[in-house]
Amino acid sequence: MTQPVVTRFAPSPTGYLHIGGARTALFNWLYARGRGGKFLLRVEDTDRERSTPEATAAILQGMEWLGLDHDGEVISQFERADRHAEVAKQLLAEGKAYKCFATQEEIAAFRDQAKAEGKSTLYRSPWRDADAASHPDAPYVIRIKAPQDGATVIQDEVQGDVTIRNDQLDDMILLRSDGTPVYMLAVVVDDHDMGVTHVIRGDDHLNNAARQMMIYQAMGWDVPVWAHIPLIHGADGKKLSKRHGALGAQEYQAMGYPAAGMRNYLARLGWSHGDDEFFTDAQAKEWFNLGGIGKSPARFDTKKLENLCGQHIAIGDDAALRQEICAYLAAAGEPALTDAQSQGLERAMYCLKDRARTFPELLEKAHFILASRPLDRDAKAEKALTSVSDGILEELTPQLQNASWVRDDLEALLNGFAEAYDTKFGKLAGPLRAVLAGRAVTPSVFDMMLILGREETLARLKDATG
Repeated sequence: MTQPVVTRFAPSPTGYLHIGGARTALFNWLYARGRGGKFLLRVEDTDRERSTPEATAAILQGMEWLGLDHDGEVISQFERADRHAEVAKQLLAEGKAYKCFATQEEIAAFRDQAKAEGKSTLYRSPWRDADAASHPDAPYVIRIKAPQDGATVIQDEVQGDVTIRNDQLDDMILLRSDGTPVYMLAVVVDDHDMGVTHVIRGDDHLNNAARQMMIYQAMGWDVPVWAHIPLIHGADGKKLSKRHGALGAQEYQAMGYPAAGMRNYLARLGWSHGDDEFFTDAQAKEWFNLGGIGKSPARFDTKKLENLCGQHIAIGDDAALRQEICAYLAAAGEPALTDAQSQGLERAMYCLKDRARTFPELLEKAHFILASRPLDRDAKAEKALTSVSDGILEELTPQLQNASWVRDDLEALLNGFAEAYDTKFGKLAGPLRAVLAGRAVTPSVFDMMLILGREETLARLKDATG
């Protein structure tokens, strides 16, 4: 039997969930979920000065919005410091690591001299092979004994084989002089103890893999499958940053993008499955593989994001869309819908969700069902109402009072009414939109009348015609 897949997402809680981190989490989630494996979450909170509970909460909220559920409890790296130190001491006891008593000043002096002589500044500690009897009673760090000849090959599922000469690797510090473990040690110990089989992360960690492999090999642990994914760039080809606009996952929620569309877009950002652009979560889980990830940085394209989001809104479940819109309003700091508005929105969803790329666009189309009387009218709607149209609408009102309130009958009545005035229904539709919605751009007049019902439709006609 093959080993079950275990992936992880390991953010540092020093800020929001960056959109690049969100894509990394998504790739790990898809890979595990598509193979019946586990997706774990570890918070790398060893930097106590910069890590905050608020940032941890923001990361968790961003993942919840994206629907990236994880297995088990959230693991704190900081709380596992004793276990990390235990591994460093084990390597020391086995002769695979050593105590280094070199001071910061001595190391700095070595590097200055090496630079002046045009030599490598890679520090080689004189304590590596020193007799324990010569050890002073002074502070020390624990360093791993790096291999000094040959090469380390990182077998990467995205980048291919990456070879690093071992004489380019230093004897990395594992434990600082105050007894605290370094990040590079903590990552390896945590990944091993969590049973992580596949490390899928940004390619800015690629060089770290060679150094981390020293610990795996020294401990006799299985090295995980590496997959280092390219970073995301802006449309200008530069690394995504604040100058490109929104960066945090929750910012996109507050702008009204649906989570399903965001998942689809982020999955497609740097990974491909043939020519498929639009796909469901089920398809993404089935199709996602490491071989489909490209080596080049992906470019963030807001237009493509909006296009995919529009397609996901169009196929969305009405009740689920209503719930997500309510969550969007809360995230955006907008007033919540009343129960009546929320129910009306769901009732109208069938004629709102086509061609809306974001929730603000959908809500603008929903103005007719969300607004209360007397309606405010925009300039174009106001222009559609004239003394002539007022007179026509006034004569229409009694006919609607006795009409059968079904679509076919309403269409027949309004078309017949327009013919009686020797005009086309299109000429009548503009004033009706203005009266029923206060807007010039709306769903069809018939949809609005059916959703509003007879009583509300007539009341709005009366408001407009006096």
